[in-house]
Amino acid sequence: MPTYLEEILVSHRARAAADDRELEDLVERAMATPLPRDFAGALGGTVLSCIAEIKRRSPSKGDLDPDLQPELVAKEYVAGGAACLSVLTDSDYFGGSRADLAAAREASGLPVLRKDFTVQEADVVDARLMGADAVLLIVAALDDDSLRRCAARAGDLGLAAVVEVHDERELERALAAGARIVGVNQRDLRTFQVDPERACALATEIPADVIAVAESGIRDAADARRLADAGYDAILVGEALVRAEDRAARLRDLVGHPVGRR
Repeated sequence: MPTYLEEILVSHRARAAADDRELEDLVERAMATPLPRDFAGALGGTVLSCIAEIKRRSPSKGDLDPDLQPELVAKEYVAGGAACLSVLTDSDYFGGSRADLAAAREASGLPVLRKDFTVQEADVVDARLMGADAVLLIVAALDDDSLRRCAARAGDLGLAAVVEVHDERELERALAAGARIVGVNQRDLRTFQVDPERACALATEIPADVIAVAESGIRDAADARRLADAGYDAILVGEALVRAEDRAARLRDLVGHPVGRR
C-alpha cells in the first residue's frame, strides 16, 4: 500500500509533469510582485515563538474545521501572539487554497509560509506569485539536486525556505543544501504517526546559527516548554490551535518560554 507521502507526491508530480509554463516567465512575473515580508526575522529572539497554522483538514485526522474562515482565524492568531502564519494551499488532501493564503496574509499583516508539497522550482515561484513569504521544502520529497535548486530559487526570490526533516540523515542533507531554517517534523509523513521525542533527539544536531522549528504533536504549554528547553526557536502548530475553543488563549499558552542553548 502506498504511504500518505507517496500518494500525495504522486499527485503533485503528475501535476508538475503537465505544467508547461516557462520557468523564466514565471520568475519575471514573480519579481514584479511586492517584496516578501521577513519570515526568518520574525522568528528570532530569546523566547519561543509560534508559526500558527491554518488548515481545514488532514489525511490522517479528516476534517478539522471545513468551514474555517482564514481571515478570522488569522486575526485570532495575531491576538494570541503568533510570529508567523502557515497556510495550507494543497486542495486535494488538506482542503487549502491560494485564496486562503491571500486572505490570511492580508488580515494578519504577518509573514506567511506556503504549506504545500514542493516538487519543482515552479512551485517555489508560485509561492511568491500567490503572496507567500516563505516556502516549505520537504527533504523526503526531493532529491539532493532538486533540494539545492529549490532552496537557491527561494533565495533568489527573497523567500525564506523552511527545510523540513525527520531524522539525522535528512538533517545532514538539509544543511548541505544551505538550510537556514530547519523544521523537525515529529510526524512521520509516511505513516502520519507522531513521535513526541523526535525533535528533542535532533536538537543538538542543528547548528546554533540555524533557526530551529519543531513541528507536529505540540498540544500544550508543557510540550512547548520542553521544546524551548531543548533549544528550539519556534514551534509550528496546526491541529491543536484550529480545534481550540479559544485559539488566542491556547496560543498564548504556547509562546514566550525561554529558549535554551543547543
